[in-house]
Amino acid sequence: MNKYLGFFLLLACTNSFAAISKWVDADGQVHYSDQAPPSDVRQKTLRAADETGDTQDASGVAAPKTLAEREADLKKAEIAKKEAAAKAAQQQAAAAAEQANCTNARQNLSTLQSGIRIMETDANGQPGYMDDSQRAQRVAKAQSDISTYCK
Repeated sequence: MNKYLGFFLLLACTNSFAAISKWVDADGQVHYSDQAPPSDVRQKTLRAADETGDTQDASGVAAPKTLAEREADLKKAEIAKKEAAAKAAQQQAAAAAEQANCTNARQNLSTLQSGIRIMETDANGQPGYMDDSQRAQRVAKAQSDISTYCK
C-alpha cells in the first residue's frame, strides 16, 4: 500500500510546475487552465514555467524560496547584523576615546592658563619650572588638541 501511495504522490506533484492561464470564452465565462486555450481567445498567463522548473507569476515574482535558500538568507542576515553591531561598538568606543581626549585637553589648557608654576623634569632627570615661552607653546598645543578632539 505504501508503494502505491508514494507513486500516487509522485504523479500528483508532476503537474505543479505547469503554466497556468486565464481566459474568457465567447459566453463570457472565465476559465483557469494549464492547457492552452483556443487560438481565437485572448489569454493571460498567471504563472509561467521556465526551463528549470521554477514557477513565476505574470509579474515576474519568483516562487517561494526553498528551505535551504531561506536558511542561507537568514545566515546572511545574521552575519550582517553581527557586523553592524561590531561596527556600532567600534564607533561607540572611538567616540568615548575622543570624548576622553577632549576632557584631558580642556583640563590641560585650564591648568596651563591658571598661572600656577608648573614643574617638569628635563632630559637629564633634573626638575625645573616651565618658563613663559614653554607655557605659551603648551597652551597653543592644548588649544589645537581641543579643536581636534572637541567637535
